[in-house]
Amino acid sequence: MDMESKTSRLMLEVRGLNKKFGHVHAVNNLNFEVRRGEVFGFLGPNGAGKSTTMRIITCFIPPTSGSALVDGMDTATHDLAVRRKIGYLPESTPLYSDMTVKEYLAFVGQIRGLRGSKLKSRIDDMFSVCALTKMADRQIGKLSKGFKQRVGLAQAMIHDPDLLILDEPMSGLDPNQIIEIRRLIKRMGEEKTVIYCSHILSEVSATCDRILIINEGRIVATGTPSDLTSGHRGGGSKYALRVKGDGPSIKNSLASVSGVSVIYIDDVKDGWCGIRINTNIKDDIGEALFRAVVDGGFSLSELTRTQTSLEDVFTQLTRSEK
Repeated sequence: MDMESKTSRLMLEVRGLNKKFGHVHAVNNLNFEVRRGEVFGFLGPNGAGKSTTMRIITCFIPPTSGSALVDGMDTATHDLAVRRKIGYLPESTPLYSDMTVKEYLAFVGQIRGLRGSKLKSRIDDMFSVCALTKMADRQIGKLSKGFKQRVGLAQAMIHDPDLLILDEPMSGLDPNQIIEIRRLIKRMGEEKTVIYCSHILSEVSATCDRILIINEGRIVATGTPSDLTSGHRGGGSKYALRVKGDGPSIKNSLASVSGVSVIYIDDVKDGWCGIRINTNIKDDIGEALFRAVVDGGFSLSELTRTQTSLEDVFTQLTRSEK
């Protein structure tokens, strides 16, 4: 693939991006790309540099060095053109509580340069896409948290941006609302490029095509949810057992199984030990664990294998970098 063709497929290119605030290096040499039509998860603990990176991409602040290109345009030198390409939902949704939903979307649309029939058409589209039709004449201050988030999404999309940046869109929502917003994000990802920042890692895993994790301003991992959970150091699998017998003796028997890296004994009740095992290989060692228990003369009532979650990977990567 030639360079022009590759570039045309990219919505965002971040190259050698750095941002310093005095002696604090908030963003440290970030390099990544986001393709068109991709839902891209951008993760990190508090203070990792997520918000600073998003503020550079959305033209709120310039980088100290390096560049962020949106559809080929540098955010530092073509900020107005870049802003037209971007829809942004910050963590604190920018709403005017005394306006109705329809008044607010008309206000935002006009700021974005929409007029007449085009403005009306886009407002109607947002009512449909964000399921806000019944709330059109409702005062925003009287809406539930879930509907306020929908209004926030609508204002971010009113001008039909190519790149949509969502910062904690699930914040404060109940389980039913989370499911609805997740479906909406997936639908948007079929037509738009979406960057999704969140601390709800299960939602990121269920929603995003690729994920990038940063810590202390640096990239510590990137890949699909499956890549991250199966390929991280630690093996990708865990086992939960309930075994009857002496805890230390059980632990010695299980430690002899190839691939076992860590054994935890969580609780002992009526002679039964709750045991958790981490492995450092990808292979299923369930049969070998069963055989170790039986050969050791112990009783077994439970043996379950669980895939390592994105939460496990996130915790391991961000803790190990500190």
